[in-house]
Amino acid sequence: QVQLVESGGGLVQPGGSLRLSCAASGFTFSSYAMSWYRQAPGKGRELVATVTTMGTSTNYADSVKGRFTISRDNAKDTVYLQMKSLKPEDTGVYYCNAGFRYWGQGTLVTVSE
Repeated sequence: QVQLVESGGGLVQPGGSLRLSCAASGFTFSSYAMSWYRQAPGKGRELVATVTTMGTSTNYADSVKGRFTISRDNAKDTVYLQMKSLKPEDTGVYYCNAGFRYWGQGTLVTVSE
């Protein structure tokens, strides 16, 4: 069955960095655009970044442009989110999404002193 397993979340100080990973299985990974979403406490889920099937094009929410980088490795069926210059408002549960259809279980990122 389809599985998306996120990892790499944790507690980081403001200005720090984290790299999230999402390992996919159960579908043809290279055929799906991949995205990262996040949900802050008490707020709705928002789209953070998307990468096309071959990784040639990316899109970002304005709030993360210049700080976050989405990438994928189709040989490893894995998508990444490199996050730098983290801010407290980046705190939330980060979800991996395949083709705007399949969801992972999420990984918690907390940016705090």
